[in-house]
Amino acid sequence: MLMTELMMVDAFTDRPFHGNPAAVCFLDAFPGDAWMQQAAMEMQQSETAFLCQEGPDYRLRWFTPDVEVDLCGHATLAAAHALWETDRVPLQSEIRFHTRSGLLTARRQEDWIRLDFPSEPVVPMECPPGLAEALGTAEIGFTGTNRMDLLVEVADEETVRRLKPDYALLSAIPVRGVLVTARSDSSGTDFVSRCFFPRLGIPEDPVTGSAHCALAPYWASKLGKRIFTAKQCSAREGTLRIELTETRMLLYGQAVTVLKGNLLPPPRR
Repeated sequence: MLMTELMMVDAFTDRPFHGNPAAVCFLDAFPGDAWMQQAAMEMQQSETAFLCQEGPDYRLRWFTPDVEVDLCGHATLAAAHALWETDRVPLQSEIRFHTRSGLLTARRQEDWIRLDFPSEPVVPMECPPGLAEALGTAEIGFTGTNRMDLLVEVADEETVRRLKPDYALLSAIPVRGVLVTARSDSSGTDFVSRCFFPRLGIPEDPVTGSAHCALAPYWASKLGKRIFTAKQCSAREGTLRIELTETRMLLYGQAVTVLKGNLLPPPRR
């Protein structure tokens, strides 16, 4: 029986067991969605990336344990790392991913991987009813939304770090995720965040690349700069470097492999 190759990669970190873990599954052809959803449920990671080569490019899909999602940064970083590490793509070559959010690319720059992602600015909105109670803080300043997430600015980094959300209440807010952010108190870091996705079956995501598609343009308007270092303050914590262009976001991260193995193959369609 020909098995399906699988890797576990910690993304947005250079140390094992930090950053955000993602499973990467290499496929010869995409099976039915039900099998990929079941495989992602078995992996029990915030995201599992499924890769299938199409000519010189790759089709990439992302599944949480509960649903397929439109955009995922850390699993894209993990997928690029896995393709280079397994010699499927030469180290000096760009990787082109075709996804539900359009074409995404990845390039190596020394020990870092650069992802080219869309910029997804938020527009202001009134604070949703119940948000303060759901987050467990009354220190809410700005709230805004884009096509995916709700962005919330709070008073300071300490407020971000001490949040203890009520996930049942938070999941009632009709957005993909809730991104809570503040200016950093540390030199060398511009802003911090924590990201909650209970509606996707992910109470708190350790490090969320796609969230920075909203966070970076928001902080660009407040700080008057377009190049940032950001930190996501989860228990595993991760660091991201970001450069904004007019319509895109260059997201830099590191990754490390922590496991290689095989998965039972999907059924033939």
